[in-house]
Amino acid sequence: MTKRVLFYAQHLFGIGHVRRAATVARAMAAEGLAVNVVLGGIEDRGADFAGCTRTYLPPVHAADASFRVLLDEDGTPIDDAFRDGRMARLLAEFEAFQPDVVLVELFPFGRRKFRFELLPLLDAARAAERRPRIASSVRDVLVIKSKRVPEMVDTALSRFDAVLVHGDPSLIPFEATFPAMDAVRHLVRYTGYVVESHDIPDWAEAGRGEVIVSVGGGRTGAPLLRAALEARAMTRAADKVWRLLCGPNLPADVLAEITAAAPPGITVEGMRSDFAILLRNCDLSISQGGYNTTMDVLSANTRAVIVPFEEWEESEQTFRARLLARRNLIRLVEAADLTPQTLANAVDQALTEPPPSDSGIDFSGAATTARLVAALAAGDAP
Repeated sequence: MTKRVLFYAQHLFGIGHVRRAATVARAMAAEGLAVNVVLGGIEDRGADFAGCTRTYLPPVHAADASFRVLLDEDGTPIDDAFRDGRMARLLAEFEAFQPDVVLVELFPFGRRKFRFELLPLLDAARAAERRPRIASSVRDVLVIKSKRVPEMVDTALSRFDAVLVHGDPSLIPFEATFPAMDAVRHLVRYTGYVVESHDIPDWAEAGRGEVIVSVGGGRTGAPLLRAALEARAMTRAADKVWRLLCGPNLPADVLAEITAAAPPGITVEGMRSDFAILLRNCDLSISQGGYNTTMDVLSANTRAVIVPFEEWEESEQTFRARLLARRNLIRLVEAADLTPQTLANAVDQALTEPPPSDSGIDFSGAATTARLVAALAAGDAP
């Protein structure tokens, strides 16, 4: 009988979480698991959940990067009635699907504002006559408030069978940003980094010799795009094509501004399905520092300049980028230091160096996660 996985994924601000969840979900389906992905954010039409069932909860998104105010699809702050409705929908899906594994993205190491539905889900799973295994799917770097750590530990120990960390401890061990690692170490399994798996034909030429500027979903990408427009003429790459990938969530007025200001030699586009090909072929990648883009860049072995997003308390991108810069895997421009000139300087420095060779980083995260979840579903230890 096919084993079933209920995969809860809630994105709030960008698209990184849902795109990573899609990659993991497809890998689990390819492993022979029946995967029902329960999505709680605004629909991302570019996320590929091929082979999986999708269930949509009433969508919730964050008003800004502080994540303090949660809004419904119409932009209204959510209330208790809304929360109760979502919780009932989630529990009904659990009862109907009868999973062998419940996989929860980020919680209990994040998504604290969704305890109203996640704790009842986990309690229902633990009380079920045919109890499923419960696992957390979490990235390598956390944004931690120390006063929340005991609660995270208690929830992990009392409700989870495994914590699947999508990272490589030789690069960033989980304890680098989670101070209570010793308490949960017996639950933790590293999967390697999750990257899109692409079979890239040798003849693919897209992006050859270009500078690729990308901002993920684009919601916070305007400063980098504006700086790139001005920086090109200041660099030794002024004669190259610069391709600006603006992302689906870049505000329409900013997209119009960037498009109108782009001189000959700068191409302005949305996201590309062949992003991996562009990265493999380009002379240089300039990007923000989200998990997905950073790992795509590193796995492509291309020169890179990263300008991490850092507002409110979002330290994740900066933490990772600083570490990679210390290992000479990227060039870093701090968000607070970003100007056309600092970006141009970083571009010139990066272009004086040879493309990086194989970093030795484990990029098997999707396939390894699928195998670990399949083992959990079969009743084996992870």
